[in-house]
Amino acid sequence: MTNAYIVAAKRTAVGKSGRGVFRFKRPDELAAETIQGMLKDLPDFDKGRIDDMIIGNAMPEAEQGLNMARQISLLALERVDIPGISINRWCASGLDAIGAAVARIQSGMAQCIVAGGVESMSYVPMGGYKPTPAYSLAQQGHEDYYWGGMGLTAEEVANEYNVSREEQDQFAYDSHMKALKAQAENRFQDQIVPIDVEETYLDEDGKKKTRTYTVTKDEGPRQGTSLEALARLRPVFAAGGSVTAGNSSQTSDGAAFTLVMSEEMVNELGIKPIAKLVSFAVAAVEPRVMGNRTY
Repeated sequence: MTNAYIVAAKRTAVGKSGRGVFRFKRPDELAAETIQGMLKDLPDFDKGRIDDMIIGNAMPEAEQGLNMARQISLLALERVDIPGISINRWCASGLDAIGAAVARIQSGMAQCIVAGGVESMSYVPMGGYKPTPAYSLAQQGHEDYYWGGMGLTAEEVANEYNVSREEQDQFAYDSHMKALKAQAENRFQDQIVPIDVEETYLDEDGKKKTRTYTVTKDEGPRQGTSLEALARLRPVFAAGGSVTAGNSSQTSDGAAFTLVMSEEMVNELGIKPIAKLVSFAVAAVEPRVMGNRTY
């Protein structure tokens, strides 16, 4: 079995969905520009050496529909001979894409694969545009499969492991403070690809205009938040619960990609790896704990 290495990796900034910085950016374009930015780190690398593109996406429809990975391959690499496959394991989709790339390379089925994920929750709502439950699952006793979103998962975990509201708020506050400190020290900038976004708007005279801005900074960290502000928020997922908008993750738009390469190719090209993924595994739990996000 050959070894597989990550030799390049980049991401976009993470934007808030709905009203965030990427609300005007198609996810396939967002992904393509991220991959192009990543490959700039290897200016002498021949893109024709890429065997496949594996892209994770949780809501594969509308602007994220068809086989988006193939569309992204055409957009990012500007050639027709590199295929693509889209996979979905909900929140783990991008990670699973990297795991699949590593497994193929370890088995000798490929030498070099672009792997990662992209999601636009601005373009495609949670659950998609037409959720169609299989009622037979409920008849088999798995009705929780359809209601167990991540907010309710957090409630289940908090109850099972006795994680108090105060502990959740403290963790959320500390997370914001660490992220803000890291931003102030420019610790994220080397991993973020600047993305240009074109916005069409009406000026003060009602005339249609366009303007372009560049996104280089995560929108999630909230300047000025406090434990007191977090404590005033109401639970939003369960009556009498402990999970609020303040101690939950936001819904987001963004993309992140890696270039995974065999040890043979790494040595041939003289590339210094970033990381080595040795193995990858998945597991499942009761649907009441994670609903259809059961991995």
